[in-house]
Amino acid sequence: MIKHALLLTAVLAAPLAAQTHPAEAVSEDRLKSDVEKLVSFGTRHTLSSQTDPERGIGAAVDWGLAEFKRIGATCGGCLEVLPVGETVTGPRVPTPTLVRNAVAIQRGSERPNEVVIVQGHIDSRVTDVMDATSDAPGANDDGSGTALVIEAARVLSGTKYPTTIIYALLSGEEQGLHGGQILANWAEAQGFTVKAVLNNDIIGNSCGSDGYCEPKVVRVFSEGPRADLTDRLRAAQTRFGGENDTPSRNLSRWVAGLAEKHPDGLQVRQIWRTDRMGRGGDQVPFLQKGYPAIRFSVGVEDYDHQHQDLRTENGVVYGDTIDEMDFAYLAGVTKLNVRALDALARAPMPPKVTVNAAVRVDTEIKWNRVPGAWVYQIRKRRTDEPGWHTGSDGFASIDTPAIGKPEVQQNGETLDHVAKVRGDDWMFGVAACAGEWCSPVSSAVPGGAFEPVGKE
Repeated sequence: MIKHALLLTAVLAAPLAAQTHPAEAVSEDRLKSDVEKLVSFGTRHTLSSQTDPERGIGAAVDWGLAEFKRIGATCGGCLEVLPVGETVTGPRVPTPTLVRNAVAIQRGSERPNEVVIVQGHIDSRVTDVMDATSDAPGANDDGSGTALVIEAARVLSGTKYPTTIIYALLSGEEQGLHGGQILANWAEAQGFTVKAVLNNDIIGNSCGSDGYCEPKVVRVFSEGPRADLTDRLRAAQTRFGGENDTPSRNLSRWVAGLAEKHPDGLQVRQIWRTDRMGRGGDQVPFLQKGYPAIRFSVGVEDYDHQHQDLRTENGVVYGDTIDEMDFAYLAGVTKLNVRALDALARAPMPPKVTVNAAVRVDTEIKWNRVPGAWVYQIRKRRTDEPGWHTGSDGFASIDTPAIGKPEVQQNGETLDHVAKVRGDDWMFGVAACAGEWCSPVSSAVPGGAFEPVGKE
């Protein structure tokens, strides 16, 4: 066990003012052009044509792959582009059908096995989920998320990051989250360490059908109790807490904190449930495998313009058409995603944290050293508080100067710190930092580690 001096510092090194953040390169015009292209395929229903060069899901996925290749060519082949697919059947896929995802991999320079995934689904639908022939523009659901992923690849692909970024356009979401399941299975088969999954689904409108608008807020959904909890961990959480401290919940807190640093941009309203009432998205298959995953969605949904046949009834126009979108809002969500991807790809993995506070007046916090980190922030909050404290009251920074540069640090050593507070009244966590870039907090609770529970 190695102990290090306590440094009461609230702020790490400030960003270089002269640098322009990639988020500033996000183009509202390009986002609109991409959605227009997606709508031009007529329908992108999963059961539509795989071979027609101009209409259907096959043409749309081929376009996504080609666009990733074009982006990769501008940065000297920095993107590995490939289809990731399987033939599936299911309640909404009555005959064996090839479901293809368009995937681009931007390999990390230091920790290529550590990945951050940004995704949206490319398929579309109308009122009847089995209708594969009617026009289904899918402009907002989820042309908006697809365009975001492509734009993120454009503005981030020219930068080298320690961590790998994966850009994914998923098929089969409307037919049963098939594309998300395929990608989650593939990530597991690759042996990736999944740091975070950012799922973007319906992120391109700012007003609802009732006229209520939310132009400054994006919702971020995160699960409470982990989907992959074992009976042992569930029992431990029942006794010691942790139902509000999953990796996904801490990822949501981290994104909300990132948004607050940019008050002129979209702010986050955290929704502490896995998804909207009675509905789901492609983050769910990743959660079921124990990977941290959150969903971005608009502050207020317009139900007249999603999952609807194109029609006019009693003077009301229905259908997911491009004219109902707010591209300034979509650009705002894209900028937030780009900031999150940029920071996550630079930051180390969150450490695995434990506490010992039984029958004592202080609390011993232990965590493992992680590759790439040389500063660790200890955070605390009351058990009934929603967010981690910041500033000198909220955390201590543990420096590791004796270790040297992050590339020579070793994983697996245990660090510790004794906090002079009684543990019963507090939740504790630790973030790992490389310079100014800090990971989400990893909570010292049963099931709090950013890894599938089977590895605990």
